[in-house]
Amino acid sequence: MTLKSGLAPVLLWFRRDLRLRDNASVMAAIRSGRPVLPVFILEPEGPARPPGAASLWWLDKSLKSLGADLEAAGSRLILRRGEAGSILSELAAQTGADLLIFSRVYEPQVLERDAALGAELKASGVETEVHNASLLLEPGQVRTGLGQPYSVFTPFWRAGRPQIGALELSPAPTSLKAPAVWPPSDALGDWKLHPTAPDWSGEFADWMPGEAGAHARLHRLLDETVASYADARDRPGVEGTSRLSPHLAWGEIGPRQVFAAVEALEARSPELVGSADKFLAEIGWREFNYNILAQHPQLATRNLKPAFDAFPWRRAPDHLDAWRKGLTGYPIVDAGMRQLWRTGWMHNRVRMITASFLIKHLLVDWREGEAWFWDTLVDADPASNPGGWQWVAGSGADAAPFFRIFNPIAQGEKFDPDGRYVRRWVPELAHLPAPLIHAPWTASPIERAAAGVRLGETYPAPIVDHATARERALEAFKTLKG
Repeated sequence: MTLKSGLAPVLLWFRRDLRLRDNASVMAAIRSGRPVLPVFILEPEGPARPPGAASLWWLDKSLKSLGADLEAAGSRLILRRGEAGSILSELAAQTGADLLIFSRVYEPQVLERDAALGAELKASGVETEVHNASLLLEPGQVRTGLGQPYSVFTPFWRAGRPQIGALELSPAPTSLKAPAVWPPSDALGDWKLHPTAPDWSGEFADWMPGEAGAHARLHRLLDETVASYADARDRPGVEGTSRLSPHLAWGEIGPRQVFAAVEALEARSPELVGSADKFLAEIGWREFNYNILAQHPQLATRNLKPAFDAFPWRRAPDHLDAWRKGLTGYPIVDAGMRQLWRTGWMHNRVRMITASFLIKHLLVDWREGEAWFWDTLVDADPASNPGGWQWVAGSGADAAPFFRIFNPIAQGEKFDPDGRYVRRWVPELAHLPAPLIHAPWTASPIERAAAGVRLGETYPAPIVDHATARERALEAFKTLKG
């Protein structure tokens, strides 16, 4: 049965662009002059990497927010679950729609499927129109003088940033033309994206998924964070980062909007240029990882440097479990892993410290850690997540050398000197003085007793010795050199 009545609608397919402002696909749908039928499809068996549990928690709230924004504009969001091609073909047949508009998802497997989907729809009389809502620059756009893609970040960003140019942003539409008849929609609650039995998201409440939450974070960045970003971004005990990453991951805000806002701030306040450029380089790093993903579709599963295929990883389930639970005996590592589990996020400096510990102190395959982060991070990103892990491992693009092994004690003392971060997430150490909190085993029995710390009881002793683990890692690395 066909529902078409009057002017055929355009299908507006939302994916990782869950916003109305500065969304090229939304604007294209409006320019068509037709009724707009917004749809989101959950694909359990699609070509994209399935979202982890924390990302699904976020998606649940983000879709509620987008649905409310669409309703305020006189529209609604149709939800469907299943294979996208079949659902879109069915909706086109039901409504008479002969135009599908959507934004790219840049995982190579998804791009390949989307091309095939477009060909299938065209054969049935439905045209497709595809836009960029996720990146500043298309992957492959920035190339060396020899026409090759960059594999080192600094020259990539030096060449890429000038190509961004002036950005003209589109506002959110005040209204969307509705179709005469709406097709049926799934109920979001039936998808069960929010965890139950148990609900482990109790401390996720500080997050505000959705476009409004994204812009609140952006305003806080501009008003408070940028001025001290260059110095504070490495201090996990202070609010020194933007926390925009989960909003960018689901497209509740686009990098164009963030980039334009920060550049405008630089123009108004030249004294902030140095600190602001440090932040913009983080946006550039995200772009760089998407360029790497375009060249290496198996970024999450294969070493970019084939030499690492022979690395002698250890199978150490007990150590992996201790790392996941924040029970390694190294306070800065444990603080990070507990923050991750309880809030769905971890400070970027501590991400590097915890990843280095798993890879180099425990010699556990980086893919084990990447998979854990993928499942537990609200900002899990198909390019940045594996790109970051391969960077730490030394197997990736522009990677830190494997023999650069973070000392978790020194890292804690340098970046959490007063122990504020550790006290927040490892409260059993809260009463230790700052000079001892990053290495509680060095405290005297009297000092530990005064702080209520009993190693092996209230807090674990280190599961490995730093110096011994470092030497073991260096010996393992030597095997790759032949």
